[in-house]
Amino acid sequence: MAIDLTTIKKLRDETSASIADVRRALDEAKGDEKKALDWLKKRAGEIAAKKADRETGEGIIEAYIHGGGKVGVLIELLCETDFVAKTDEFKNLAKEIAMQVAAMNPKDVETLLKQEYIRDSSQTIEQLVKSLIGKLGENITIKRFQRFEI
Repeated sequence: MAIDLTTIKKLRDETSASIADVRRALDEAKGDEKKALDWLKKRAGEIAAKKADRETGEGIIEAYIHGGGKVGVLIELLCETDFVAKTDEFKNLAKEIAMQVAAMNPKDVETLLKQEYIRDSSQTIEQLVKSLIGKLGENITIKRFQRFEI
């Protein structure tokens, strides 16, 4: 079965999965985009599970201010190497998680991970993190966060 390059690009943009994984997902799903998307999400979870025991000693602190200066968030997002901590994808994840904390005010990291992602209710924050673990190949953890509100 020939896989359309437009479909590969679309799924890759949506999931950040490797081209090889996108092709494999489409092959196994016989071209069905929805089934391929489900396969890619499952694959990202499997990759994240394999890396869960790895130590995360590098990372960044992200600050986010919202609501005309009325709400602020600091988040500590960790990864395995400083190389990954410097990537745009990692920095963007930190910003997205900080915005999530500002908007949803979770009580702790565990609650945060279970929340629906504010930009895409079809996935949780945990799934968002796992998808980046699958793409970057390193364990990523949300160590802690603090939300301030006036």
